[in-house]
Amino acid sequence: MENEARGTASAGVDRWLADRITAVWNLLTGRPVSLYAASVLRIGYGLLYLVFLLREFPHRDEIWGPGSPWTPALAHQLFEQTGWFSILTLSDSRACFELCYGLALVTSALFMLGWRTRVTSVLFAVVVTSFHARAIFMTDGGDNLVLLMSVYLVLTACGRRWSLDARRNALKTVRAGDAPERPRSPFTRQVRDARTTLTTTVHNCGMFVIAAQVCFLYGSAGLYKVQGGSWGGGTALHYVLNLELFRPWPAVSHFVDEHTLLVAVAGYMTVLLQVAFPFVLFGRLKYPVLAMLLGMHIGIAALMGLPLFSGAMIVADAVFLPDRFYTFLPHLCRRAVRRTDSSRPTPGRAAGPGAVPVQGGPGGARGSKHRVMLPPGRKHTAPEPASPQVPPD
Repeated sequence: MENEARGTASAGVDRWLADRITAVWNLLTGRPVSLYAASVLRIGYGLLYLVFLLREFPHRDEIWGPGSPWTPALAHQLFEQTGWFSILTLSDSRACFELCYGLALVTSALFMLGWRTRVTSVLFAVVVTSFHARAIFMTDGGDNLVLLMSVYLVLTACGRRWSLDARRNALKTVRAGDAPERPRSPFTRQVRDARTTLTTTVHNCGMFVIAAQVCFLYGSAGLYKVQGGSWGGGTALHYVLNLELFRPWPAVSHFVDEHTLLVAVAGYMTVLLQVAFPFVLFGRLKYPVLAMLLGMHIGIAALMGLPLFSGAMIVADAVFLPDRFYTFLPHLCRRAVRRTDSSRPTPGRAAGPGAVPVQGGPGGARGSKHRVMLPPGRKHTAPEPASPQVPPD
């Protein structure tokens, strides 16, 4: 009896383990997950890097070009030690640098729009890596996150939604809808199915890696803050607000710093949100947490002058929103537009307590006994009818 019980328990464990493995395999290979979130990441990081390159356009030569204090020769020496590479160091010519900069702008724009995403995603990763490695001592956490995400997005199918590729495929499907499907050989169908499965698996793994990267970033940042005495004492943000490097608007920083209790509460909430973030992803509590993190990053961008870092984090948080959230957004926008249009007065219709109602409305139909009382001295002028009136009896 004891041996039978052990055998039954072992069979149950094996069955449970097999079910879990099958569930994970179906999750990875069944269908691509978070296609809208991947598109938001593509649009967000493409736009963010395009704005970044345009903002630094007047200073491009001092940062990445031949006129930089960190010369291409010094960059080559560093690359030999670190293994980095950059297309900006292939030549010392200014014309070559200007050409690379222009191609970087075009690549960022095309990647944001989703044009030939399979190719432009690789080119975008090369662009971000090259500019990051060329001025690696001038980068911060935002640049590092954009670099990682540009590499991860190469693995994803980030061009299947909200892109020029998606629009082209939809038009192609509509045009080929009435045409009869050509017969395919079994080998061709097997190759197509294998390609679809491989693409789906790589995309899902890429999205899971992106989510794990964001969780690791928040968790490690929160645990690192817990070890510091200033964060435990609630004075960390006070010191940050008084650093000249992070005071784009000193008057605003000074005004916020005067509210000591608010600054202390904000510091404790920052640590709590970052530590708890990886543990609230599988429940509804993640939505208020994401909203509070959005407010935190907006505050960092406004008070500390770190728009690139805040923008990179806000875009990264979008990976945790489900596709039903993004599909609901257009309906929400249309509903808001309809409400706005319905609240506006109709053109040509008078508004106010003393307005005369238009004929044909409530109380204004033919045969109605209701009269409109006008002040003495004013003549009643009936509006010109829109349709022929019935002559009186």
